[in-house]
Amino acid sequence: MVYEKRKEQRLDVTLRVRWEGVLAQQDATIANLSTGGCFVLSGGEVTVNELLRLEIFLSDAEPIRLWAEVVDTADEIGFAVRFTSIEGDAQERLANFVAAALGGK
Repeated sequence: MVYEKRKEQRLDVTLRVRWEGVLAQQDATIANLSTGGCFVLSGGEVTVNELLRLEIFLSDAEPIRLWAEVVDTADEIGFAVRFTSIEGDAQERLANFVAAALGGK
């Protein structure tokens, strides 16, 4: 299913992610993803506007590393983030992953 209410299309995924915030660091799962953000399924506590460091595992290759800002939280379910800074070739890898997934639908 593709979500179309945001600027970028989001696609449903099940991807491993490691996130680190001010008070917590956890392994979690990404439930949906776009080139601009994602929803993280996690019981960890974060606050809106908190800056997080994410490592997203798109495959068995090296994870992409980026910074994201929490834009919404859902108690005991997870939180939504907007990507703010993507390191190295991560932007291209993320765009290619999303484009390939959307092209296959």
